[in-house]
Amino acid sequence: MTTEHAHSEPLWQPDQDRVASAAVTRFQAWAAERHGAPAGGGYAALHRWSVEDLDAFWQAVAEWFDIRFSTPYERVLGDRSMPGARWFPGATLNYAEHALRTAADRPDAPALLHVDETQEVTPISWAELRRQVGALAAELRALGVRPGDRVSGYLPNVPQAVTALLATAAVGAVWTSCAPDFGARSVLDRFQQVEPVVLFTVDGYRYGGKEHDRRDTVAELRRELPSLRAVVHIPLLGTEAPEGALEWSALTAGEREPVFEQVPFDHPLWVLYSSGTTGLPKAIVQSQGGILLEHFKQLGLHCDLGPEDRFFWYTSTGWMMWNFLVSGLLTGTTVVVYDGSPGFPDTGAQWRVAEITGATLYGTSAAYVMACRKAGVHPSRDHDLSRVTCVATTGSPLPPDGFRWLHDEVRDDLWIASVSGGTDVCSCFAGAVPTLPVHIGELQAACLGTDLQAWDPQGEPVVEEVGELVVTNPMPSMPIRFWNDPDGSRYHDSYFDMYPGVWRHGDWITITDRGSVVIHGRSDSTLNRQGVRMGSADIYEAVERLPEIRESLVIGLEEPDGGYWMPLFVHLAEGAALDDDLIARIKATIRAELSPRHVPDEIIQVPGVPHTLTGKRIEVPVKRLLQGTDLSKAVNPGSVDNLDLLRFYEDLARERSKSIR
Repeated sequence: MTTEHAHSEPLWQPDQDRVASAAVTRFQAWAAERHGAPAGGGYAALHRWSVEDLDAFWQAVAEWFDIRFSTPYERVLGDRSMPGARWFPGATLNYAEHALRTAADRPDAPALLHVDETQEVTPISWAELRRQVGALAAELRALGVRPGDRVSGYLPNVPQAVTALLATAAVGAVWTSCAPDFGARSVLDRFQQVEPVVLFTVDGYRYGGKEHDRRDTVAELRRELPSLRAVVHIPLLGTEAPEGALEWSALTAGEREPVFEQVPFDHPLWVLYSSGTTGLPKAIVQSQGGILLEHFKQLGLHCDLGPEDRFFWYTSTGWMMWNFLVSGLLTGTTVVVYDGSPGFPDTGAQWRVAEITGATLYGTSAAYVMACRKAGVHPSRDHDLSRVTCVATTGSPLPPDGFRWLHDEVRDDLWIASVSGGTDVCSCFAGAVPTLPVHIGELQAACLGTDLQAWDPQGEPVVEEVGELVVTNPMPSMPIRFWNDPDGSRYHDSYFDMYPGVWRHGDWITITDRGSVVIHGRSDSTLNRQGVRMGSADIYEAVERLPEIRESLVIGLEEPDGGYWMPLFVHLAEGAALDDDLIARIKATIRAELSPRHVPDEIIQVPGVPHTLTGKRIEVPVKRLLQGTDLSKAVNPGSVDNLDLLRFYEDLARERSKSIR
């Protein structure tokens, strides 16, 4: 992974007007006058100040975005130790109150645009969203829901899910959701940990042009969640409410002024779940105040969103990006909620949604961009994308070819924001900066208030070298705790075991000498050949350019005799065969584009590559299987999209151990 970027020309550079009009530019000038931020030096100077003076920076964010503290805070950081930092002690506020503020100024403007596979756009005004939240919050209180109680949603990305989240937050209860394509076991692995008192649910969902009935799953959830006091039925497929369930329409019909429970800054807002590929998913608790501040900063300064914008991110309610998308309401932005398949009726479907909703910031996965490139999609030829100023990608690193394709096929004056963060903070560590150039294959910079560094194994920061992604100062949206982790040991072991008091995320990154960031993949499944560490993402990017390769998976195994075995598993496109010619071309491609060290020891055809439910390739559990771990111990079956695919690797391990013996 040599860094060839040092002298490359930027792919895109914001013009002077864009830099001048960006919120982050205005924020810097304002914070220089009032809070001691540097007036000059651009983003790099602002970032340095934001991590060196956390108190002044986060106070400035709270004031700039006019955070309403109903009781004042005593200081910004009561305790800065990690884990356990205490933010804004004494303060009380409410997330939902801020998310609905725009209803006062622009009641008739659209807060939400709902789109499904019919491609029809249904607007929901700020006034209507606020009315629904007021009605539903009053009904939740009437059901006995109190601050701190958990409220769950088994819902697709529909407006009702947004209303339910905001009503839950208004009451001071704790929201948690799963997408309806999750099976009962996966949902129970999550919801049983937090014991919800209310379940919002659909009868089914539409995906890929088909209806998927989920009534049996819902019945199972009701049986297996004894904590439930109420179930709310949302008839997406038009069925009757099951016995004992309440009707969504009845609970949201009233005219009630919303009452926003004023809760402490660190009061839990929602529970998110990490993929939990081994053991139960981690139930990550984030706070009302921490998310409010972090998302205002991220959406208002980094994404540069405001009331004139329309924000579309393709996501499901089982992924942190959905929570992030809903927070677009904080900046008065119209949020696009799309419910359906990313590739229906054809691969280019998401571009059509961006067009018909007038999206200004369109977010998707790197995988979708690469699928469009492979399928020969021409977004700007076939769609009017003149309003799209930024395309953002996450989920995995956007390969250089993805940057070039977006630049060539969408617009050459396109801000491409590859971002990287985690469910763990429900935000980005590095990514979008509207005032900086974009270089191919790089994330623009570390985010404000995020003390991002790359560390070597000795805990020394490195630049222009691959290291562990660490965050050396607390962020407000870091988990306040994990659910069901009374002594905090699971939380501690997840991030703070390698470098005491420092957050280690588990990704390999390079920070360049110009402050941009390159992500190389997960450090816990990292390839380490002859002492040279390599990220799997680099290999996928090279191999998957070949039209015969649908997807690939590379694993590096330290063997008991001190050897190292690095197989590459390939899932082939229809009609392709793994013959000598293809094997030779795969090896030649890797050798030419990366290095001879990256060439795998063996190339093995597989029936498919297993993923987590949020679409990430499963590397660590496959590595464990190949090391001989039992399937039951190597992976949590409820976290995998297709368990049968893992049996292939289990059988392979068995065969190998026989031949080695």
